[in-house]
Amino acid sequence: MRKLYIPLLFVALLGFSSCVDIEEHYDFKEDGSCKLVYGFEMSKAVSILMNLMTDSVRATPQFSLAKDTTLNFYDALPDTSAAKLNPEEVAMAKSSDLSVQMDLSKGIMRINMSHTAKSAADLQYYLQHISTVSVNTPKVDLLDPKNPAKNSNAFSMQRFVAGQDYYIYEVTPHSFSRIIDKIKFGKFLQRTKSTMAAAKAMLIDMPYKVVMNFAHPVKKVSNPKAILSADRKQVTLVTNMDDVMKDPTLMNLKVDF
Repeated sequence: MRKLYIPLLFVALLGFSSCVDIEEHYDFKEDGSCKLVYGFEMSKAVSILMNLMTDSVRATPQFSLAKDTTLNFYDALPDTSAAKLNPEEVAMAKSSDLSVQMDLSKGIMRINMSHTAKSAADLQYYLQHISTVSVNTPKVDLLDPKNPAKNSNAFSMQRFVAGQDYYIYEVTPHSFSRIIDKIKFGKFLQRTKSTMAAAKAMLIDMPYKVVMNFAHPVKKVSNPKAILSADRKQVTLVTNMDDVMKDPTLMNLKVDF
């Protein structure tokens, strides 16, 4: 039963919409394949959570849970979710892995989702569709420092997703492009404005980092804020949600390689 794996995914994630440090890591290989890893770091938020919790809440089983494991993403899907997938989505889920490292008592919460795309077309399909495949997992809601009574009910159900649906991707054997869809991004901000406001009130920033490694020197990078390494084989883009809300084009990126 896939549902047996769900307790392993006790992660405090809202995708890109919560107080999560996110890193997208791409490794483009000589043979045209690419390994993509979405990294989510929640340790900072967990530390804040623990400081606001009472001793009685910290003593509950939820807070003593510790995991360090890797499992297949398809195996983590509820049967009802898996049954809705088409063959391409099934293959995509089966070729993705989740690595979960969590110890709330020590303020540790990290999760990586990895996938190796065999070709440029495979990578584009993955990027465009992975956000449609989700797992229902418990999450930690943002706390209200002005209302401690609400904090004891900080756990609820949340869709775990990797990637976002507000990007338009175009990937070829020698180029990578993503452009943010401002209309979809605006709708995303409307859905998550309360979470954003709470994170900002608690002085939680939301950094976002993209690291891309290439087998050959990069020819051209479109984003002026992207950093190209001395050997021109690595592109790094670092920003945060505060800046992106003011100027969504900061997330646009086109690399010719």
